[in-house]
Amino acid sequence: MKTFWKVIKWLGFTLLTVVIVIRVSGNGHLIKGIWAVYLHGNSTATIDDDRFFDTRAIDIDSNNTKPWLIHEEYNTSALSDTLKASLEKTQSIAFLVARGDSLIHEDYWDGYSDTSHSNIFSAAKAITTLLVQCAIQDGDIKSWDQNVTDFFPDLKGEFAKELKIKHLAAMTSGMHWEEDYKNPLGITAKIYYSDDVWEVIKTLPIDVKPGTEFEYQSGSTMLLGMVVIKATGKHLADYASETLWKPMNAEQTATWHIDHYMGTELGYCCFNSNARDLARFGKLNNHFGNWNGTQIIDSSFYEIAAKPGMVDYYGMGFWMSDRYDTPVFYHRGLLGQYIISIPEYKLVIVRLGESKGADDDKHTQLFHTIVDDVINTYGIKYPIDSILNNQILKDTLNEII
Repeated sequence: MKTFWKVIKWLGFTLLTVVIVIRVSGNGHLIKGIWAVYLHGNSTATIDDDRFFDTRAIDIDSNNTKPWLIHEEYNTSALSDTLKASLEKTQSIAFLVARGDSLIHEDYWDGYSDTSHSNIFSAAKAITTLLVQCAIQDGDIKSWDQNVTDFFPDLKGEFAKELKIKHLAAMTSGMHWEEDYKNPLGITAKIYYSDDVWEVIKTLPIDVKPGTEFEYQSGSTMLLGMVVIKATGKHLADYASETLWKPMNAEQTATWHIDHYMGTELGYCCFNSNARDLARFGKLNNHFGNWNGTQIIDSSFYEIAAKPGMVDYYGMGFWMSDRYDTPVFYHRGLLGQYIISIPEYKLVIVRLGESKGADDDKHTQLFHTIVDDVINTYGIKYPIDSILNNQILKDTLNEII
């Protein structure tokens, strides 16, 4: 028995020593990362990892939630064999297509449903970019050309004073950053699992002249979100609720990962919601910021954000493809989280899942398969005007989304 307790004490002492060494080395994020990932049988972040994080609610207006209409041909067109195989191979959990104001197709897998929340990872980058535009419209930020040092004067680096807000959104900030999802000691893992994201961000210098090089960086959007927080004096989740979630009549409260209890939102990722509510962003984007007659986002924003910037596949927060005869732009997350807008056909596509599959140039094979199939099936055949199969909804057309 004495030997047993000696072993327990030795293990406890060893574990404490390891924790102290990790903390002192500046890699305290590893403790949370190991617990949330490896000790739960995973090798990377997962779509349901909100249970390992503190979160902040993006509240709804319970008196002003409005459901999507249901098309009379809802789920009558089967997915093509190619698309179905691609969605299943990539462990999809949700696939939704909306046309105009109506849901025309939905599929869910593995116990997920139209009310299931999951992490959309970097698809949140476009949401944070939209929030900057809201802050500009509200007068809290002067313009996209305002200097970031107006909000964070202690920003480091040779070119810190030249950094403008637009550079953060366009991934041309010149921040010293390496986007690496595999290295547990890398900066990407550190900021994801850190309990103080500002302590991480403030150490990263702006060491390349802003506006001269494109480099996709989660750190840039993290700082972008912090600009919104500093400018508005509000939590990012609260501001998102006020300016986007409630005006879009969302049906369920969403959540946003924060770095610690009462802390800072991870503005570059980690917005948690369901496919139907996420599709509202697609509809807003299809109408270039107009929501049922109310201009939530100035349409001029999309002339910059949803058009190619320094590269032909990225604007400000949005990805885009020139493969099609019609504009296609979208929110994109780490594991193939897509909120796709095709304005010409008023099509919205949401795909959520646990794998993005194989890459295809700057996009993925899954993305192209989805867009090809949906345009072919729903882009030409169906009229834009909603057709409903619910008489109650027919009688309240002027009240729906």
